[in-house]
Amino acid sequence: MIASDPELSHRRVLRIAIPIVLSNATVPILGAVDTGVVGQMGEAAPIGAVGIGAIILASVYWIFGFLRMGTTGLVSQARGAGQTGEVAALLTRALMIAFAGGLVLILLQVPILWFAFQLSPATPEVEALARSYISIRIWSAPFAIAVYGLTGWLIAQERTRGVLALQLWMNGVNIALDLWFVLGLGWGVRGVAYATFAAEISGALMGLWLCRDAFAVPAWRDWPRVLDRARLTHMARVNTDILIRSVLLLTIMVSFTFLSAGFDTVTLATNNILMQFVSITAYALDGFAFAAEAIVGQALGARSAYALRRGALLASFWGLLAAVLLSALFAIFGGTIIDVMTTAPDVRMEGRVYLPWMVAVPVVGLGSWMLDGIFIGATRTRDMRNMAALSLVIYLLAVAALIPLFGNHGLWAALMISYVARGATLFWKYPALERVVL
Repeated sequence: MIASDPELSHRRVLRIAIPIVLSNATVPILGAVDTGVVGQMGEAAPIGAVGIGAIILASVYWIFGFLRMGTTGLVSQARGAGQTGEVAALLTRALMIAFAGGLVLILLQVPILWFAFQLSPATPEVEALARSYISIRIWSAPFAIAVYGLTGWLIAQERTRGVLALQLWMNGVNIALDLWFVLGLGWGVRGVAYATFAAEISGALMGLWLCRDAFAVPAWRDWPRVLDRARLTHMARVNTDILIRSVLLLTIMVSFTFLSAGFDTVTLATNNILMQFVSITAYALDGFAFAAEAIVGQALGARSAYALRRGALLASFWGLLAAVLLSALFAIFGGTIIDVMTTAPDVRMEGRVYLPWMVAVPVVGLGSWMLDGIFIGATRTRDMRNMAALSLVIYLLAVAALIPLFGNHGLWAALMISYVARGATLFWKYPALERVVL
């Protein structure tokens, strides 16, 4: 707790952040292995089926991403306030939401699949294989969603090494079983699905073991506390605000892709490749945003304005250093990264034209990412929701004004403006956080 652990140091921030950065670095590896393994079958359809199936499930599971963020904010505040029982009860509530949500997805799998393939139709062969893939993986939905809540709880406890261990375990199990089921047993697409199914279940079980301290506190099954209407209502409000905020931000990213398609094939391909720079930036800066979530939440729970401000500044300082380093790396090696991602000469040339925007992304977007972490830790989710809505409006106005004048440069400028708008509007709301604990 903040009250009993006054250390607010650079070391503490790095102790939280670095394991998250390393954990995020493993995420692209799994997708590459899945694709590489089915690629050994020598057919295009299995590759497409695994890709489509994974995207559909990732999109559906993304809906429950609020569980990770909401759990971190609420648990860190309870921890800061010394409410050990509430810390344990919050884990139970998160797991209840996860398993209820997973069961709903299992029950609704038929309409979900129908809707998904209406949006993104595929050839009969690819669709049949994708349906087989999803029909296996969907049964681990309660466990996959539970990992969000377990991860959020661990981050709030500043046990990010546990998060890293959990990610490495899940990816390791998945990769090992991929190789065995597909290359060894010849199960094809079904083998990839069963590998992920087993990895998600084993990951949830490992997460429960990592969170075993919560189950040593009787409050985890104190049902009057767990099912307390006021606490459940507060948790629902926080999670609903985060969900709406995430949908608003997703609208920006999806519209970016659709608007890219309105230019030409080369520009669309170029923008898709350059968006990988944005993903790399987000994954790298997540660690420092997560550190802000945990420290700020504990500070607010302990009602310490000093700890809140210092924690926010320390995490943002390291986030800024990471952002500057990323910008430098993109400036030096950006062209090489583009060449690795594509062999098309026209896309390579076009990518270099827009590379300066990638150099700008880490520094321009830093404020929005870090303030997100600060506001999540403080559970000021209504402000996050409202500022995301305002940022979307500003982005759309920028799109309408800039694309006719500057084409694809105008589209990238509009995206940068959305980051600045979100960061600036959240910064405008920041003083209210400190006033809460003064």
